[in-house]
Amino acid sequence: MPDLLTHEEYQAIGNSLDFPTNAFINGQFQASKSGNTFETINPATGQVIAKIAACNADDVDHAVMKARESFDQGHWSKLHPSERKEALIKLSKLIKRNIQELAVMESIDSGKPIRDCATIDLPETIDCLLWHAEAVDKIYDQTAPAGEDALAVIVREPIGVVGCVLPWNFPLLMLAWKIAPALAAGNSVIVKPAEQTSMTALRIGELAIEAGIPAGVLNILPGMGPEVGEPMGRHHGIDAVSFTGSTEVGRLFLEFSAQSNLKKIILECGGKNPAVVLSDADNLDSVAEHCVAAALWNMGQNCTANSRLIVHKDIKDTLLEKVREKMADWHTGDPMDPDNQLGAIISQEQYDKILGYIQSAKDEGAELIEGGNAIEVGDGLFIEPTLFAGVTSKMTIAKEEIFGPVFAMMVV
Repeated sequence: MPDLLTHEEYQAIGNSLDFPTNAFINGQFQASKSGNTFETINPATGQVIAKIAACNADDVDHAVMKARESFDQGHWSKLHPSERKEALIKLSKLIKRNIQELAVMESIDSGKPIRDCATIDLPETIDCLLWHAEAVDKIYDQTAPAGEDALAVIVREPIGVVGCVLPWNFPLLMLAWKIAPALAAGNSVIVKPAEQTSMTALRIGELAIEAGIPAGVLNILPGMGPEVGEPMGRHHGIDAVSFTGSTEVGRLFLEFSAQSNLKKIILECGGKNPAVVLSDADNLDSVAEHCVAAALWNMGQNCTANSRLIVHKDIKDTLLEKVREKMADWHTGDPMDPDNQLGAIISQEQYDKILGYIQSAKDEGAELIEGGNAIEVGDGLFIEPTLFAGVTSKMTIAKEEIFGPVFAMMVV
């Protein structure tokens, strides 16, 4: 785990960054076919960071063609497993060499606290790549039972061209979760990063070439969901799509598959997760610490966030006070300041959605215990860590995924 730098040092790195803005196809950066761009905004300041190439179906076609060419040529797909391993290990080393630059870029683009980017997301991104790299030549195949006159062998082969559609809450980590196994298996890959957080994925594409991964094997297409994600889902030249995001859009990818080539679809969708604390729970200080961290980490923008705290009536008052004490340790502010555990909300749309859930909880009779307000810091998008009590199973915040720093105590 890298040591944290100072606020000033992170700001200096941010001021020196050269932000990637073009699509990365066939080993090089290039503008979108249409020439269109979109703005990526720093949610902590409201300022435009850069204008990113807005790809569309034409760019998807081009990327699929290059990915298929690279796959068929076999420079990666038929490479000896140990050589693929070496390239992925080299990529992980290059990420480690550029860890501070990537952490700052991710923090600026997403509003995530730099302490999380530098000490959690980047190290786990590196570890994920290394794990799959080492697995390349250590996954053994099997033989099926057969008579003496036959040999039945089970062989794993790369599926071909894999599409990866990323969320904005863990841009680099979700990139690694998807590309590491796909590349390790010998596939060619096309990545659509979330439009809110495209830049670190583009930088990884560049580092992949430096690591020796052949041109066309890893392609990065920034753009909007309907213009890039849907054409990927419908494309007959893509053999599988891995998607992380909302349940609503996950259902659409199943439809796209059914309406095209029945490509394999791997989904990681939303959640509404409980932390259950019963009357025999020991060490409520530790319980409270874990409950708060599980609810607030990454500003609650996490599909595994424990946004429901289900507590036995005999300990509810004691636990409530301990939760309030632990919440006081979670400071919200400038994501580039390593003293802050909470940064900015990703976008105006998500900011308004979270405040809407807070208001609905008030309107439906929940008791506001902590927080509940927007934090006015220039044009930044910040919301106080928020806790409600007296929540029933019929209330909106007990049923719907909030994806913000808001959690609800429900007594049983």
